[in-house]
Amino acid sequence: MLPTFTGDVRVRLVAGFDPRPEARAAFALELGGTAHESVEAVCADPLVEWVYVATPHQLHADHVVLAARKGKHVLVEKPMATSLADCDRMIDACSSSGTHLIVGHSHSFNAPVRLARALIDSGRIGAVRFVHAMQYTDFLYRPRRPEELDTLLGGGVVFSQAAHQMDIVRLLAGGMAHSVRALTGRWDSARPTEGAYSALITFDDGAFASATYNGYGFYDTDALMNGVGELGAPKAANAHAQTRARLAQTTDEVAEAELKAQRNFGGRLYQTVAPVAPEACQHFGPVIVSGERGDLRLTPTGVEIHDAQGVHTEACALPAVPRAEVIDELWSVAREGQAARHGGRWSRATLELCLALLASQRAGTDIMLRQQVPVV
Repeated sequence: MLPTFTGDVRVRLVAGFDPRPEARAAFALELGGTAHESVEAVCADPLVEWVYVATPHQLHADHVVLAARKGKHVLVEKPMATSLADCDRMIDACSSSGTHLIVGHSHSFNAPVRLARALIDSGRIGAVRFVHAMQYTDFLYRPRRPEELDTLLGGGVVFSQAAHQMDIVRLLAGGMAHSVRALTGRWDSARPTEGAYSALITFDDGAFASATYNGYGFYDTDALMNGVGELGAPKAANAHAQTRARLAQTTDEVAEAELKAQRNFGGRLYQTVAPVAPEACQHFGPVIVSGERGDLRLTPTGVEIHDAQGVHTEACALPAVPRAEVIDELWSVAREGQAARHGGRWSRATLELCLALLASQRAGTDIMLRQQVPVV
């Protein structure tokens, strides 16, 4: 999110905290804000209006509750939390303090997803009947901290990646998922968490969706997205092989965690991403929406409309900086008085669906959903 925050004129970074001293030093030097010595100090800073929580998944709830109690509005990274009880704590804390809660970024913020939702709302393809989403990445072989490979602590692709895909599927199909039947894959004993899943989701109105994710780093679905990577930039054809080769050079989990730290902000391997206007939008792999009167195929630059008249392409306006769509929603809530589309209840429903993937694998049956909400 750093290129977004530094490149969008609607945002000013005034304070921050990171447990790594080098990150705090870089924040003060490069961004000009106050580098605090604790999370509590950031939340108590009178100059802070919104707190962006990008801590490990299992800490989200405590940090959101802390910020809310200090009267701060919160933008928290996906997944919202690792349990529905923690989601409830976060929602209740923000409600009690009168503060706003937005969860993101998830890829359902992306401009092509928003355009597809607008086309659906316009009635262009009639009622949505089926959504197909598929993504193959190298997720599991990027440098990871130990808890990122422990499902009980929010590790694996279901928490980190299904949070994107389920959000997209729910947004395009109307939000009210009814049940899910899923299988998950754990195929590498050295990375003992879920690296893949496939799910069939039903919705209250009779629509259904299939969602598949594979993070084991061989095939790359970006080849089906015009060679554009998830972040909206051109993608090297051998990127996944390079990821595996880099990881093979680490000797143990301590070295791997250190490699990740060094690639993060303030580390010696950190690569600054200039906040320039992208040439394509961010995406989360191939997504096709089937309606009564046509299909929509999401692309990195817009939406293809397939109907009885043929194939038409509607381009979407590219964001001024990467992920500016997140700030669009934040601004609409903070300055225009609108309700958050990716608010607490919406994101709790997405987490319920993610947790149901795991529960379905364990039980070998459909899991019924109880906390779903419609699209705002």
